[in-house]
Amino acid sequence: MTEKILEVDGLVVEFPGRRRSERFRALKGVSIDIAPGETVGLVGESGSGKTTLGRAILGLAPVAEGSIEFEGRSLVGLTRKQRRDIDVQAVFQDPYTSLNPAMTIGDILAEPLTVRGTSDREARVQVHELLDAVGLPVDAAGRRPNEFSGGQRQRIAIARSLALDPKLIVCDEPVSALDLSTQAKVLDLFIDIQRRTGVAYLFISHDLMVVRHISHRIAVMYHGDIVEFGDGEQVTDHPEHPYTQRLLAASPVSDPEEQRTRREQRKALMATDA
Repeated sequence: MTEKILEVDGLVVEFPGRRRSERFRALKGVSIDIAPGETVGLVGESGSGKTTLGRAILGLAPVAEGSIEFEGRSLVGLTRKQRRDIDVQAVFQDPYTSLNPAMTIGDILAEPLTVRGTSDREARVQVHELLDAVGLPVDAAGRRPNEFSGGQRQRIAIARSLALDPKLIVCDEPVSALDLSTQAKVLDLFIDIQRRTGVAYLFISHDLMVVRHISHRIAVMYHGDIVEFGDGEQVTDHPEHPYTQRLLAASPVSDPEEQRTRREQRKALMATDA
C-alpha cells in the first residue's frame, strides 16, 4: 500500500444559510489523498467547492463531518498554536494582497523563521537561500512588495511557504492572476522545487490544462463532490465523467484546428445535457 501524507475521508463542510435554520453544504462527503512528493490537482469551476477543501485542510473552514489526517494526525479541531507544528503551508491566488506592503521582503520571509525561534543572524542566511531557491536576487530582501511584478511577488509568496520546510503546500489558484508566459515560468518553478525538496502539493485551479501540466493525479470537483479522480493523463486524455469532458472541451488550446474540434465537442455535450 502506497504511503499517504494527507488523507481526507468523507469530509462535509457546512456554512450558515440565509435563514437561521438553513445550512449550505459546500462539501458533500469528499475523500482525497496525497502521497509524499506528489502533486494532486484539484480542478473545478467557481463555486464547485475546491477552495473550500483547501481551506478546510488549512483549518480555515468549519468541518461538520469526516476526517482530515496529515501524517496520521487529525487536523480537525486543532488550535492555531497546535497547527504551528504541522508541516503544511499555503500559496494563495493574489500576489498583490498576500504580502504585507509595509514590510520588506527580508522581513516577510524571516517572520515565520523567527516565530519558530530561529536567530536573526540565521534567519538572514535562510532568507538569502530562499530568494535564491525561487530565482530572485539577494538584494530583493531590502525591497518592498510594490517594487516587484506579479510573477515576482508570487515567487516571494512561494519562498515564504518554503521557509519552514513544509511537507505539503496547498496552492490555491496560484497562477490565475498572472499572464500566460509568467504562469508557465511559475509552474516550472513549482515543479523544480518539488524535484529538489520532495514537497507535496494540493494544486487548486479552475484551468484543467494548468492542472495537467503540474499534476501526477487529478481530482475533478463539481457541486461539492469529487466526480472523477485518477492519473493526470488518464483524466485529461480520456475523461469519463460528463463534467470533466465539458471542462476539457472548454479549455483553450493554441492549435486552431484542435480548438475548433473542442468547440464542436462542447456543443455536442451541451446538446446532450439539454
